[in-house]
Amino acid sequence: MAELSEKATRYGRMLDDAVESVEVVDDSDEADEFLRLAQSYLEDGEHFLEEDDEVNALAAFSYGHAWLDAGVRLGFYETDREELFAA
Repeated sequence: MAELSEKATRYGRMLDDAVESVEVVDDSDEADEFLRLAQSYLEDGEHFLEEDDEVNALAAFSYGHAWLDAGVRLGFYETDREELFAA
């Protein structure tokens, strides 16, 4: 289980870094919603880690990152940390 715990922690840090790195450049409701979802999944994942539920933490962090990654690809956000996002 150490591998799962390490992966969940690493994905949580990656999502936190990604959330912090984006700058909103689109003032649409969708851009706001994508960022809100990413932040909510980050909070959920942190809660799951506190409860020693690494499986749900990893899932939450992954879902959150997917929303944020989609927002970057759609041009909702800019970032100077492109290594955190899909090419």
